[in-house]
Amino acid sequence: MKAIKLIFKSLLFGFIVTLCGNVFAQESMDAPSKPMMKTILDNEKVMVMQVEYAPGQVAPMNFYPEHVAYVLEGGKMEMTQKGKETKVMELKEGDAMYMPASTDMFKNVGTTNVKLVVTEMKSGHKMMKGETNMGKEKDSKSW
Repeated sequence: MKAIKLIFKSLLFGFIVTLCGNVFAQESMDAPSKPMMKTILDNEKVMVMQVEYAPGQVAPMNFYPEHVAYVLEGGKMEMTQKGKETKVMELKEGDAMYMPASTDMFKNVGTTNVKLVVTEMKSGHKMMKGETNMGKEKDSKSW
């Protein structure tokens, strides 16, 4: 009889621990996290990444080198530059943007995923005039 009670208490304890673990795991999964980044190309001159922000996700305040972003799936993003006012931008599929090197934070404040292809220039390699037509197209933007 004591053995049955001990087994029952052990099973009950294990069930409670498992249940509590699942509750805490669900809470942490719902919390905003960093965006998903996948490196497409990385060489001595550039790093090209596909970046996806789910609603609420944040890329923390960080130094970002000179880069160009192309919007695959648009949405509403908030950009906070160090020492400047926060801007909210409505990004549309097909938009292209140039950003000089700066310290920024990005957050998806919309209700849809935002997907970008971001090309970062490596240090020592600056974009030269004529190297790209970014900024000359009527639909391209500079943040």
